Amino acid sequence: MTMAVLGTGIMGSAMARNWLRAGETVRVWNRTRAKAEPLIEAGAEVADDPGAAVDGVDVIVTMLYDVDAVAEAIEAAGDRIPAGALWLQTSTVGIDGAQRLADLAERYRLSYVDVPVVGTKEPAEQGKLTALASGPDELRDRVEALLRPIASKALWLGPAGTGSRMKLVANTWVLTATAGVSNAIALADALGLDGTDFLDVISGGPLDLRYAHVKGAQMMRREFPASFPVSGALKDATLILAAGESAGVDLAAVEAARRLLDAVAERSHRDDDMSAMYLAARRAV
Repeated sequence: MTMAVLGTGIMGSAMARNWLRAGETVRVWNRTRAKAEPLIEAGAEVADDPGAAVDGVDVIVTMLYDVDAVAEAIEAAGDRIPAGALWLQTSTVGIDGAQRLADLAERYRLSYVDVPVVGTKEPAEQGKLTALASGPDELRDRVEALLRPIASKALWLGPAGTGSRMKLVANTWVLTATAGVSNAIALADALGLDGTDFLDVISGGPLDLRYAHVKGAQMMRREFPASFPVSGALKDATLILAAGESAGVDLAAVEAARRLLDAVAERSHRDDDMSAMYLAARRAV
């Protein structure tokens, strides 16, 4: 089987490596070619444009920043897209974006599966993402087999678009949990307390969360290596708030997280991990 992976950022490159380890033939493309070239050593072929990447493949995987980037890549591939190829759309594109891409798949006669993934850099590298798959039932077995090298859990959620809805729900939790940790650590600092002691308070109890320890440690070190960048978190927060608005749900906690993200983005932290929102919560830092 030959696969084309369009987008080799933090997530796409890790996914491509895991498919290569599983024995798949993988072509990759990225708008900035230099970000794709490290995959050559792992056995990937680097294409100069989306058309060259998808020419003759069985499966197309998109892992790009937003719906516009995905649509532009597919449209750039144009007539070189093989009719009937399977399209695994793994980017976070929101509700309207998932429908826009489903329409694009119909235009190019692709078998479309909406399958955003939950996880960041480390689980992506370990092949331990959670895949939120949705699409035609007749594709389920094939898709689940394809997802095994990259995901330790694959949920089949229903018709195409259901996966993107669930991704917004999952990222609501991620954003608000990170904002909560940033608020707690910032308040501990401001009150002259050690943030490590706060993590000890919750450790092992019903309020404990491994994520709190990972992000809290970054905040206390004031080091924010990108696992889920501020720019991506801001984009996702906007998609979540739009979904909440249309559904009549008050997502005040997500709005608060977006405000913190906006503040650190303005302080040149767009490419840092979203745990940098601590810097906005801790205004004196």
